[in-house]
Amino acid sequence: MRAVVQRVSSASVTVDGSVVGALSSAGLLVYLGVTHSDGPAEVDWMARKIWTVRILPDEQSASDVGAPLLVVSQFTLYGDARKGRRPTWEAAAPGPVSEPLYDAVCSALADLGAHVERGVFGARMQVASVNEGPFTVLLER
Repeated sequence: MRAVVQRVSSASVTVDGSVVGALSSAGLLVYLGVTHSDGPAEVDWMARKIWTVRILPDEQSASDVGAPLLVVSQFTLYGDARKGRRPTWEAAAPGPVSEPLYDAVCSALADLGAHVERGVFGARMQVASVNEGPFTVLLER
């Protein structure tokens, strides 16, 4: 499981012209990718890591300040472009495997106390954000 986490001052996800998830205050925009071998252990680890990673100002975490999260599914985090000119997506888990794990990470974050906004799994989304810093980290388990 991989996540790219950005510290943002605002972010939104739009599908077919309608906003489906948004952060109107400072928080974290999380792009989440799932691979074939991921399961419950990766879900729990990733949710805890996202919620407690200290990338907000003054080395605080989202859990320290109650910062909201916008979580977007992102299979392209497992794209491999080392050979040729076209990336391969072989390492990305297919939708029937990855969607329940994406949902589980979002639920685990909410269970930890996070306010979680979401994209729409599998939809063609437009993501807009104002990256604070800029500050972006890769989390991987």
